Amino acid sequence: MVFFSLATITAFLAADAAHAEFRVCNGTQNLVGAAIGYRAKDGWVTEGWWQVPANTCATLIEGELTSRYYYLYAEDAARGGRWSGNVNMCLAENEFKITGVQDCYARGFQRMGFKEYDTGRQGSWMVQLSDTPSSQESQN
Repeated sequence: MVFFSLATITAFLAADAAHAEFRVCNGTQNLVGAAIGYRAKDGWVTEGWWQVPANTCATLIEGELTSRYYYLYAEDAARGGRWSGNVNMCLAENEFKITGVQDCYARGFQRMGFKEYDTGRQGSWMVQLSDTPSSQESQN
């Protein structure tokens, strides 16, 4: 299995509040599926799947970000590689919105490691997915 790295870019911070969002940009040559996790008023939520074609971006959360931490999991649809982390959350094979991160298997879901992003409470955040080996990972 091929593993990838993530480079985080906060290119458009508070410059234009009308465009506040959490975006994922796919810098690879393959279609990528992305899922996001975050803390909501009623607890933890995971949502997916966004299809992000090669060399394009997708908005996973529209509007001003309300949490400091967001969690991302993504898979390369063609090669099966993944962008993951060590924060376990629930996801499903098809489109989903799941409340809670406990007992994923018992509730009929899969459990995967999501990567944590500390946005520092900025209104916008962007994650750039690339083919760069994990040893080359950089975050800004």
